[in-house]
Amino acid sequence: MTPRSPLTLRVHPDDDVAIVANDGGLPAGTVLPDGVPGASLVLKTAVPQGHKLALVDIAAGAPVRRYGVAIGHAKAAIPAGHWVHEKLLEMPPARALDGLPMATRPGPAFTPPPERHFMGFRNADGSVGTRNLLAVTETVQCVSGVVQLAVERIRRELLPRYPHVDGVVALEHSYGCGVAIDAPDAVIPIRTLRHISLNPNFGGEVMVVSLGCEKLQPERLLPPGSWPITDGRDADAGPDTLCLQDAAHVGLQSMLDGIVARAVPHLERLNARRREPVPLSALVVGVQCGGSDAFSGVTANPAVGAAVDRLVQAGATVMFSENTEVRDAVEQLTARAATPAVAEAIVRELAWYDRYLERGRVDRSANTTPGNKAGGLSNIVEKAMGSVVKSGSMPIAHVLGPGEKLAPGQRGLVYAATPASDFICGTLQLAAGMNLHVFTTGRGTPYGLAACPVVKVATRSELARRWHDLMDLNAGRVADGEWTVDQAGEALFELLIDVASGQRSWAERWGLHNALTLFNPAPVT
Repeated sequence: MTPRSPLTLRVHPDDDVAIVANDGGLPAGTVLPDGVPGASLVLKTAVPQGHKLALVDIAAGAPVRRYGVAIGHAKAAIPAGHWVHEKLLEMPPARALDGLPMATRPGPAFTPPPERHFMGFRNADGSVGTRNLLAVTETVQCVSGVVQLAVERIRRELLPRYPHVDGVVALEHSYGCGVAIDAPDAVIPIRTLRHISLNPNFGGEVMVVSLGCEKLQPERLLPPGSWPITDGRDADAGPDTLCLQDAAHVGLQSMLDGIVARAVPHLERLNARRREPVPLSALVVGVQCGGSDAFSGVTANPAVGAAVDRLVQAGATVMFSENTEVRDAVEQLTARAATPAVAEAIVRELAWYDRYLERGRVDRSANTTPGNKAGGLSNIVEKAMGSVVKSGSMPIAHVLGPGEKLAPGQRGLVYAATPASDFICGTLQLAAGMNLHVFTTGRGTPYGLAACPVVKVATRSELARRWHDLMDLNAGRVADGEWTVDQAGEALFELLIDVASGQRSWAERWGLHNALTLFNPAPVT
């Protein structure tokens, strides 16, 4: 095989660094003919794939720019052609949350595209599911083992009778008791569980398993009237609840028999549903990244941003999140807010999270992982600049706090404030009403969700080849010169419509999913 020519990627004309795109990196002595305008550049050190090299001499204390912003300051002089890694950079302090541009950047002009549809399941509350799932909700972690055994029986004994039901999901979690249930921040995990139970992919069928003695009682988890009744009962009836401590249950098998029997009418109603054409305005897409690398902000995340613009222009709702991974781009967010009130809500949520981190005596710099750094991301500033591009360019129309649910009529681009943890972010986006998920990765992760299809986008072709049966789209083709970002965004847009209509993603085909992980900033007793 002929060795590939040296390939580097420079994001912004003002950048004084570029990243190496070649598999395996580049050795010292490599000549880069287009290192700087009008001059060649010789690498003085080997530079791994995804890592930065200095395009010009950088003086000690001078800013080092990527994405057109200072991602750090040089701790010592860095000569042109040298590997620029995290040990050479001093991270700048976080931008203060005052004096920000508030709703100053109008959104791009566009002509509404022709109406597009996907094949979804209409729900009684007006929402639409991309999947037709039975969910068994838990009030407390104590019942999880019993629920798992019951769900296995439901899959084995009942699902073959109901071919139009896509599956059954146990909403296992670690909450419900041993917590300060009335503490101010306890509202976050409680409303998260409530709203996940009402996710559009569950069709309004609410089935609850309770222990009986827990702090989070069924009527507090799902108050009467908090969801549309589909089984003919009074609208103020409580949830369809089975309590394991009831005297009627004599032994484990009695509990399991009771749960399986209670599932039958729910499955019958779900099985009567059929997919039908619905406009793209019924899609609620959550976007997230994990196992990020330096390619994330060059290939996959910009491709997601291009798809997000198409979705929003078609009337869909898209949520982006990850507080610490957008914190250093706060000026971009507040400027893009549709109104000053939206900009103020962004500031409010990020300020709350700053204080939350301060209570733990950490700051946003705790976010970056060893894998992020091995993939070329020097610090959270660089990571944030590559993360925020997933949100595209449309105005930010709404802001949700953690665990909050989209209200009827809330559409467009939404900032759903969540921690950056993959599992907590995905859990909170499910609570917000997400019915389709996009997840970008550069280092690779088998992440998945049982309640929602997850479309995985690889940032690098090497990862897409190696994890060929885990990655749904290879955005590394942008770095390879085979696609433009816009072409990658178009391919993702079409893939999302197909998956929303029933095509299974790789995570679904393998049954890969992570457990729900609740964000609980309240005390544990």
